[in-house]
Amino acid sequence: MHVFPELKKLERKYPKELVVIGVHSAKFTNEKDSDCIKEAVLRHDLEHPVVNDSEFTIFNAYGAKGWPHFTLVDPAGDIVGHASGEGNYEIFVRAIDATIKKFEDKIDRKDLTFSLEKSKVKDGPLAYPGKIIATPDRLFIADTKHHRVLVTDHSGKVQETIGGPMEGHKDGDFTAARFDEPQGILLRDSTLWVCDRENHSVREVDLKAKKVKTVAGTGKQGYARTGGEALQVAINSPWDLAIDGDRLFIAMAGRHQIWALQLSKGTLEPFSGSGREELADGPHGKAAFNQPSGLSIANGKMYVADSEVSGVREVDLEAAGGVRTIVGTGLFKFGDVDGAGDDVRLQHVLAVLWHQGKLFVADAYNHKIKTCDPATRTVKTFLGDGKKGREDGKAPRFYEPSGLAAAGDTLFIADTNNHLIRACDLKTGEVRTLEVR
Repeated sequence: MHVFPELKKLERKYPKELVVIGVHSAKFTNEKDSDCIKEAVLRHDLEHPVVNDSEFTIFNAYGAKGWPHFTLVDPAGDIVGHASGEGNYEIFVRAIDATIKKFEDKIDRKDLTFSLEKSKVKDGPLAYPGKIIATPDRLFIADTKHHRVLVTDHSGKVQETIGGPMEGHKDGDFTAARFDEPQGILLRDSTLWVCDRENHSVREVDLKAKKVKTVAGTGKQGYARTGGEALQVAINSPWDLAIDGDRLFIAMAGRHQIWALQLSKGTLEPFSGSGREELADGPHGKAAFNQPSGLSIANGKMYVADSEVSGVREVDLEAAGGVRTIVGTGLFKFGDVDGAGDDVRLQHVLAVLWHQGKLFVADAYNHKIKTCDPATRTVKTFLGDGKKGREDGKAPRFYEPSGLAAAGDTLFIADTNNHLIRACDLKTGEVRTLEVR
């Protein structure tokens, strides 16, 4: 997902010369489902065809060794070259320019026409809602694909709309402000912070003055592993937030690290994780994460939804501390198995929430909500049967839930691919759907 903006730039730069074909060779079982792939195409605004290569036939034929992998093919059908990883835009520009020059008279520049998936979808009040937070009387919802944050009461009635409906990167009042795929949100008093994911920035919302301003990031994707003045550091795909005193922690999914924004100083530095994508415990500087996508602080510890290893990690808040794995055993070890320790299998967890003495986990690709006991390393299914759906009641179903919040005896769930907010009565286990209006 981090290279889609580069691909879109190439598609815009060479509208008559370049054809992009996405080859989806799934790591996770859930990602082999064509319906789930279609949802991803919609969620990421893809305008090129995507093939479901579930058996890795094309992946292997083109010599790919990992994700993402790119192959450039010329008009004669020969391979010009390969590339992998992120940040290859300029390399491709040079290669495509040279190929166009070589085959100027042989390029067929007629328009390719096919129907886009997004043209088949009827828009609703929410579009792929991501993270949520709850107070005793309000909900704050990252309405991700409407590029806004909604403030509602617990019945779903909208009280405020911050930003949207189109993407952009603009500070100002609630009407003028623009976001691009907001994810993690965090509230303290009358200040709301927002992970503006596709803008690679953190925004600050003054709920009293009804103003939005940028407090971290340059608006461009960055790969640096060192910090500095928060507005001068190019960050990478911020996904969730947690706060401890003056430190605003950021799950930097694109850098596989946890960063800390010193609010009083306006400085931003890596806090935990080496930046390597792997499962490694140890001191903050040597430990490693895998697209951390959810944060929750409780009892002096920070819990992390480590999505690509389908794990949950525990992080000390002291600089001299480190990281420990609660559950999760590797990048290619996932499934749906309750139990204890290394026997547990989750599938692409996206959110964690400590509430009423329990750690709730959004086990997104298993379409479940589970509970995790960090002390005993035990995990149990709480809601869902592993099948995607949208049923309410005492046998509910979800479709890739990715956000959790709670107030009192109510657990709120961002049911992302269903475009819904669900509410569970923690005393009865019964689930209802909020009517956002």
